[in-house]
Amino acid sequence: MIYIIVVVFLLLLISGPQWWVRYVLAKHNKELDGMPGTGGELARHLLNQFELPQVQVEQAEEGKDHYDPQDNVVRLSPGYFTGKSLTAVAVAAHEVGHAIQFNRNEPVSFLRKRFIGKAHLIQKTGIYCLMAIPFIAAIFRVPHVAAITFLIGIVTMLSSVLVYAAILPEEWDASFNKALPILKAGEYVPEEYLPAVRQILKACAFTYVAAALADILRWWRWLALLRALR
Repeated sequence: MIYIIVVVFLLLLISGPQWWVRYVLAKHNKELDGMPGTGGELARHLLNQFELPQVQVEQAEEGKDHYDPQDNVVRLSPGYFTGKSLTAVAVAAHEVGHAIQFNRNEPVSFLRKRFIGKAHLIQKTGIYCLMAIPFIAAIFRVPHVAAITFLIGIVTMLSSVLVYAAILPEEWDASFNKALPILKAGEYVPEEYLPAVRQILKACAFTYVAAALADILRWWRWLALLRALR
């Protein structure tokens, strides 16, 4: 019984944050008649307001909302780009917050430049190592393959989580030093909806960390598969 409780606790610890992020975004993703414009229109309006006409606004794949500093583009999911929900408006404002950070060269914007590339490199390196281990072990008869595989998996997934956690100040700034004050000052959202908007912006800030934690389950599947192939 104790083992079941431990497993359930670990699953909640690993997957809970991403479930919460998805729940919050979906909960408030309902069309509101009183909204003056779509998420895409708001993003364009705010960028012009902050004298950033060079930043483009594009429609992205579902779930791929982000600001791309390389192309200087705010990209929003179809539902947020054309939607008039609280989630659409809050996500659009959050991504505009990132555009403001980068185009003003604010110190907080350097966190992503410094750490995101490292996170991707760690993940790719870990995957390549896990794929190579069975072949290396078979050719060179490496002992303790299971322990080495487990160690690589653990180091990779924890490093990824820590790297994403390092950019939390940037995400928090985009949500609560940029998006929320902008939405309040411009009265883009009725005051009674501001608590919901705060919740959405908090979910936006924790998206990367929640996704990194959820990736731990993917790594465990890799480890299980490699163990079965031994």
